[in-house]
Amino acid sequence: MKKNIKINIHRITRVEGHGNVVIDIKKGLIKELRFEIIESPRFFEAILRGRKYDEAQHIMSRICGICAVSHTSASLKAIEDAMGITISKQATLLRKLAFHGEMLQSHILHLYFLVLPDFFKVGSIVPLTKSHPDAVKRGLRLKKLANEICYTIAGRHIHPISLFPGGVAYTPRESELKGLKKRLEDSFEDLEATLELFKTFKTLEYSKKREYLSLKEDGKYAFYDGKIASNLKYSAKPRDYRKLIKESIVPHSVAKHAKIIPPPPLLKRGENKGGYMVGALARVCNNFNQLSPKAKKAAKELGLTPLSCNPFMNNAAQLVESFHCTDDAIKIIDKLLSNGLKKEELKKSPLPPFKNGGHREDYTGIGVVEAPRGTLYHEYTIDKNGIVTDANCIIPTAQNLRIIEQDLRGFVPTILSKPKDEITRDIESLVRAYDPCISCSTHIMDVRFV
Repeated sequence: MKKNIKINIHRITRVEGHGNVVIDIKKGLIKELRFEIIESPRFFEAILRGRKYDEAQHIMSRICGICAVSHTSASLKAIEDAMGITISKQATLLRKLAFHGEMLQSHILHLYFLVLPDFFKVGSIVPLTKSHPDAVKRGLRLKKLANEICYTIAGRHIHPISLFPGGVAYTPRESELKGLKKRLEDSFEDLEATLELFKTFKTLEYSKKREYLSLKEDGKYAFYDGKIASNLKYSAKPRDYRKLIKESIVPHSVAKHAKIIPPPPLLKRGENKGGYMVGALARVCNNFNQLSPKAKKAAKELGLTPLSCNPFMNNAAQLVESFHCTDDAIKIIDKLLSNGLKKEELKKSPLPPFKNGGHREDYTGIGVVEAPRGTLYHEYTIDKNGIVTDANCIIPTAQNLRIIEQDLRGFVPTILSKPKDEITRDIESLVRAYDPCISCSTHIMDVRFV
């Protein structure tokens, strides 16, 4: 349809942080399209320089109040990689359990309180407290349980205090874990009701072949460990992430954009113009065979397959992961209980950052995990005195910004026959489906104080 239309969405609603969408269409052609990130940068990488190594995870968790466990985990893994610390199996299981709590917390928040109003065509969750109180209460119950997992294992609902370099500072009691297990088992009733609700909604149609990037681990659904893997059948070690992902500044965004540099044969084809997608949909498509049976059943009922390439299906993927995380959290608790909980001391570094005569002046470590919104990278350099001298982080939302704009360019022409208010709503829904965490993305500026 050859029409002239200008879309200027100031401050997209029901996303974390502040962003605008500006689109100018003349005679049915897009002349201008920008997804503007306008959140003030917060310079976390610069803040970390000069701080002691065991302060890093507490500082970097403040990048986000939603993904605090993810940032803490990536930070700890980078510290421990740099200093040669290997944590115990029990500490690893406890960290993974806290991780599942955050994943559930974030996914339920997005599905119930940010996305659900779209399907009911209302502006927020508030009207639904009267029209659909049972659904709202269900969302609150699920989120409360997720919060309690983080509180029990990490010491707080957000910004963990018990996760430290070398392990976990607090060992939960058996009674606490048994209580969580019972509540997790009971929560399947609410998850099944959520599945039935979301099956009634019609997903907007827009599919385009895309590259998915996520962690991948043999025999496991990768959240905490693994190699960096693409659905285009190539992979890289976490330590080589800078060879694979390149960041650059764009004039209309405070956050950098990221693009992927695939192996030469794929690079020549240039199919995705460097754009790639991270997050729940990427993980589900790359790790479909490792999903739990309940999660696979949910995927089937939602029409989600390993070949899905509709970004709106990211919402469905989050619900599928909620089933998987609940299943796996129960398995982790069973394993912890069967092994017997032991009070453990934090492991110290076998390397000599704190001693004279070290064989190197500094140590560099990489920490990579899957945050709710996608693959998260932390890299630190620590000197022989245990001081962080350099830091680099790549945030999931920053990685998605390029492909969000690419999807908008492809999607908008397909909806131009609709009234302007519907076009605007559908544009917001597309951005919202990515579940962007804009505040996270805006710390990534290379600033050095001299």
